[in-house]
Amino acid sequence: MATSLITDEMKKLVGVPWPSQVYKVEEGAIRRYAQAIDDPNPLYNDAAYAARSKHGRLMCPPGFAGWPEGGERLLGIEVCEAMINAGAPPRPLDGGIEFEFMLPVGAGDTLTETTTITDIHERKTKSGKALFVQAEFVYVNSAGETAMKSAATYIYR
Repeated sequence: MATSLITDEMKKLVGVPWPSQVYKVEEGAIRRYAQAIDDPNPLYNDAAYAARSKHGRLMCPPGFAGWPEGGERLLGIEVCEAMINAGAPPRPLDGGIEFEFMLPVGAGDTLTETTTITDIHERKTKSGKALFVQAEFVYVNSAGETAMKSAATYIYR
């Protein structure tokens, strides 16, 4: 009988949320992100233009939720570290990310992000077995409303 790549330690990670991380959304970070993705939209780059818009401030391009307060933790790093500590091979591959946007996010917002591994499964691939780890990231604004969700897949082989 074939041995599973999924350890008991990995199984314990499923469904357990990590401690929340606070993200501050600042004008400078919005502009730098928009420049990095080469998006010239004035709603992301021009504070005067954005102030005259219905939002009244610079807005985040899709997929940007600010920078973690203190900058000590990047999106998904805790998932990768926990999986490696639980026996997964090092250097996971990025299996993609999907976003769901519920509310606009802009300069001055504070979001609280919570990460949860939602699934771990293995698949046979051309080069052997691989672990597929799915994680959900939920961003809640200061009014307690979910502003954005993302779902990422990490592949370990």
